[in-house]
Amino acid sequence: MTQVSLVDLIAGARAGLLVSFPTDTVPALAALPEKAPLIFETKQRSQDKPLILMGASAEDLWPYVQGSENELNIWQEVANRHWPGALTLVLPASHKVPKQMNPTDPTTIGIRVPQSAIAQNILAQTGPLATTSANFSGQQPLQRLAEIADQFPEVLTLEATKFDGAISGIGVPSTVSKWNGTWEILRQGPVKLNF
Repeated sequence: MTQVSLVDLIAGARAGLLVSFPTDTVPALAALPEKAPLIFETKQRSQDKPLILMGASAEDLWPYVQGSENELNIWQEVANRHWPGALTLVLPASHKVPKQMNPTDPTTIGIRVPQSAIAQNILAQTGPLATTSANFSGQQPLQRLAEIADQFPEVLTLEATKFDGAISGIGVPSTVSKWNGTWEILRQGPVKLNF
């Protein structure tokens, strides 16, 4: 069971290790984008289920997507309304996105800025991370950091005791909306989009 301080968690993530920390929805399992295979392996996750690139701010994430000026304006307008928050936007991926993030369809990438001070603090210091919920594939997302540390002893999990008041997310995964010239809801979560 590896529960670590914020400083050690950030250092571990930067060094390419798998980490877990709270977000505004469910706790994340995270790694540098090029270390994404670690997440698939640890979660026993199918390669056709892409990961989400989480960043501390929208500005950190826009370099990972590509579109026309008009499309960027549309995406930024939606992001400005709902970020930070429980909305993942699936957009055309730029060349900056490692193929390992979405092995079966490297042309798209899901991006999100969480409404969580701890997550933003970590992401501001690591840069955007490949993320997914902390659980074995097909099981319910784990809600407590202690459970994550028990189930994934090889993962650096944020020490829960220091952050008790600040770590509870809403327990529901984010809304996922994909751009295909218009928005398509892939998963309905807490954020309701009106187009």
